[in-house]
Amino acid sequence: MQAKHSFKFYLLIIFSFYSLTAVQAKAVEPYVILVSFDGFRWDYPDRGITPNLDFFKVNGVKALSFKPAFPSKTFPNHLSIITGMYPENHGIIQNEFEDPFENTSYGISDTVSVRDAKWYQGEAFWETAERQGIKTASFFWPGSEVTLSYRHPTYYKKYEHDLDYGKRIDGVIDWLKLPYNERPHFLTMYFHETDSKGHRFGTTGIEINNAIHLLDSLVGHLYKRLKDINMADSVDIILLSDHGMTNLDKERKINIESLLDIKCKIIGFGPVMMIEPPKQKVEEVYLELKKSANHFRVFKKNEVPEYLHFSKNPLISSIVVVADLGWVLYDNSSEKIIKRYSFGGDHGYDNSEIDMHGIFYAIGPHFKKNFLTGTLNNIDVYPLLSKIFGIQPRNNIDGKLERIEFILNK
Repeated sequence: MQAKHSFKFYLLIIFSFYSLTAVQAKAVEPYVILVSFDGFRWDYPDRGITPNLDFFKVNGVKALSFKPAFPSKTFPNHLSIITGMYPENHGIIQNEFEDPFENTSYGISDTVSVRDAKWYQGEAFWETAERQGIKTASFFWPGSEVTLSYRHPTYYKKYEHDLDYGKRIDGVIDWLKLPYNERPHFLTMYFHETDSKGHRFGTTGIEINNAIHLLDSLVGHLYKRLKDINMADSVDIILLSDHGMTNLDKERKINIESLLDIKCKIIGFGPVMMIEPPKQKVEEVYLELKKSANHFRVFKKNEVPEYLHFSKNPLISSIVVVADLGWVLYDNSSEKIIKRYSFGGDHGYDNSEIDMHGIFYAIGPHFKKNFLTGTLNNIDVYPLLSKIFGIQPRNNIDGKLERIEFILNK
C-alpha cells in the first residue's frame, strides 16, 4: 500500500516538473514589434532631428540602408518584408495590377481586392507563427486583413488611414497587457507620414522634416509606453521602411502611348509601366519602344534583368518599361492624373538606386548593441524573425538568414 502511494507521489512530482518546465518554456517566448515607416528614406536620420532613432543606433543595430525589392512600391515591399519573397513570387507585383485570365484587378484602395486571399501567394510571417502556436497581431500591414481566418493574425485592425498615430500605439500596448495566454508575441505597426508628405512636398523642406521628426517622436512614445508596462527590456523592436523617395520635376515625364502606333493594354503609370500588345505584336511593339528609349528602359518579360526579379509571375505583362530615376511614365488615360500630379516625390524605381533605399533599426534582447552594418535586404527579415522565435520558416522563400543573422546576439 505504501509503495502504491509512493508511486503516485513520484508521478505527481514528475507531472509537476513537466508542467513547470512547459510554463517556463512558454515564459521565454520572445516579443517582437515590427514597425514600418512608409517612405522613410535611408538618409533622413542624418538631418539631426531624430534623437530617438539615435538612441536606437547607440543601443541596438543600425544598417547603412535597407534595400527594397523591385518595384520599390508600398504593397509589394511590405509583402516582401513579411513573406521573405520577391514580388514575382508572393504575387503582389504592383500597388495596382490586373489578372487578365480572370478579368479581375487588384488595387490598394480597393478593400475587396486587398482582403481577397487569392492574390497573396506567399505565406506571411504571422501565418507561419500562428501555425506553430504563436499568437500574432497587426495594427495595420498590407495583407493582414485577408478574409480567410487562418491567413490573418489572431488580432488585427482594418486599415484606417487617418487613425491617430497615438491610438495605434495604445492599441498595441493594450494587446501586450492582455493575460499571458491571450497575449500576442509578434505584432506589426504601420505609419504613413513620411510617404504622404514626400509625395506631396518632396524630400526637402519643412514639411518632410516635420514628418521625419513626428515619426521619430513616435519611436520615443512607443518605447516609453513599453517602459510603463515593464516590457521595454523584454521586447525586440524592428523599425524599418518599405522604400525611399526621390524628387520629381514637371519636365521629366514621357507619354509612352504617344510612342506607339499599335494600340496596347497599358497598366500603371509613374516609375514602372507594363504593356500587353496584341498577340503576335510583342516584338514589333518592343522594337518600337526600344528605338525611342530615352530616360527609360524597355524589356521583354523574359529579358528583365535578373537582379530585378521581375519576370516569373504570370501577371507580369509581355513588356516592362522602367523609368530613369525621377522620370514619370504615363499614357493618355492617365494624362489628367499626371497634370494634377504635385511633382513632389515618388518611388517605385530600380531598387539599386540609393534614393529608393529605406532604414533599418533593431533594438532589444536579441540584438547587438551599438552595431553598425552595411545595406540589408528586406527579403531577409522573414528568416530573421523565424530565427528569433525558433520556428521553422517556409522553404520556398527568397530571403537568406546568413545575410542578416550576424546582427543577433550569439
